[in-house]
Amino acid sequence: MRYFLILACFALHFCLNRGVAQDRPNIILMLSDDQGWSGTSVQMHPAFEGSRGSVFHTPNLERLSKRGMRFSDAYSPAPVCSPTRISLQTGKSPAQLHWTKAAPAVAGEKLLEPRLIKSIPANEVTIGEMLQRAGYATAHYGKWHISGGGPGNNGYDEHDGDTGNEQAFKFVDPNPVDIFGMASRAEAFMEKHSKDAKPFFIQLSWNALHASENASRATLEKYQAKLQGQNEKRISTAAITEDLDTGVGRVLDAVERLGLWKNTYVIYMSDNGAGGGGSGPGGGGGPGGGGGVGNNDPQARGNAKRGLRGGKGGVWEGGIRVPFIIAGPDIQPNSWSHVPIVGYDLFPTFCSWAKIPQNQLPRNIEGGSFAHILPKDGQGEINRSRSGLFFHFPHYQSEDGPQSSVRDGNWKLIYFYEDQHAELFNLENDISERTNLAPKDPARTMAMQTQLESYLREINAQFPTPNPEFDPSSPSPARKGKGRNEKPNNRPTRTK
Repeated sequence: MRYFLILACFALHFCLNRGVAQDRPNIILMLSDDQGWSGTSVQMHPAFEGSRGSVFHTPNLERLSKRGMRFSDAYSPAPVCSPTRISLQTGKSPAQLHWTKAAPAVAGEKLLEPRLIKSIPANEVTIGEMLQRAGYATAHYGKWHISGGGPGNNGYDEHDGDTGNEQAFKFVDPNPVDIFGMASRAEAFMEKHSKDAKPFFIQLSWNALHASENASRATLEKYQAKLQGQNEKRISTAAITEDLDTGVGRVLDAVERLGLWKNTYVIYMSDNGAGGGGSGPGGGGGPGGGGGVGNNDPQARGNAKRGLRGGKGGVWEGGIRVPFIIAGPDIQPNSWSHVPIVGYDLFPTFCSWAKIPQNQLPRNIEGGSFAHILPKDGQGEINRSRSGLFFHFPHYQSEDGPQSSVRDGNWKLIYFYEDQHAELFNLENDISERTNLAPKDPARTMAMQTQLESYLREINAQFPTPNPEFDPSSPSPARKGKGRNEKPNNRPTRTK
């Protein structure tokens, strides 16, 4: 009799736990590296042909988009990688976290860049830790790049260690930049935990598009023939993009094979806009920026109004607007949302899915959950601690130098610290940010500049400071990308 009672209790416990697990979805977050808004063959806005790349072939991302929802106005928290990655982990902006750049500071400029933490602090609560405490099995595969002892010290049961860009260069055909190895580990993790009552969270931080020269031989040969006569970086980036898509396909196939779609959200986004940061129509994504073809695509170049301006290392749309696709329970197939979202909205969204009470979320997170708008055709309001989306890059990485921006509604203001002036754009009819409306609308410009300054003060952001040793007659240090230093807004690169 005692045996049967124990067996009955065990069965009841299993069923209850399984019910709880089914009530809380699995979450798979896939994060690409240096992939611009037009860095795939998926059109990210129904009205803009320039939101897809004509040279790319990403059929599995197309499959994911047909199954789910595309967010046309999705942003990375920063125009560079590490700040985005720590922001995704904490739900806070890079500005609040005092980690706003990945590359070393540039010397010899008019302004001195602020010093950064360069390691996730032990007192920060990560999304891995939040979900782990809520009963999730957690895994992080691929590029970590925010130190702090690696994923294992920050809430992840399984992981690849405290890795950075070096991971991309270690792996070659038949496992280019560890794409297929990561997909296999993710599949094994899914299979293991789909057999028990435990929901899981997997972050796949793909090493691609770094080390694009390590793309598989077959795809390299394909694009060498297809893009004959074009530069090698462009060819290899197109190849590694397709390899990455193949890895995405393996993850989607595993979700399908294991019967997990009914209770699993799959998200795909990039950590920042395309490398290069060119200033011309559809600029950015040039081969010199360490990242991608991105926005420097023939479709975008052919029509300035349909391409994004700028790229990695700047707060123009080309540096921060990224592809974002989500599929899962209660999401209408092949649907769109035009609600602006930012990467640190994922933290409270995941907590909402995990049924973690709002009052248990860490203090000072800046994101807002968008879980409630997914079953409503992607429409609705997102409640954040402040109105507007803010981007702070007080550094030198594009010809614009240090800069910050705020988007509120369809209006966007960019402030340039070197010459202390602001530019205003209406993204509804000027997504390529070609027409500066600040001279025509000084009241709105001043109000949005005040809004930006107030926000940065409230979160104790760091600012560039005057360089007492600056010599305006000396040659300017080389900067990776361009920004607004072009007609009609031409100005000298160095200012006194």
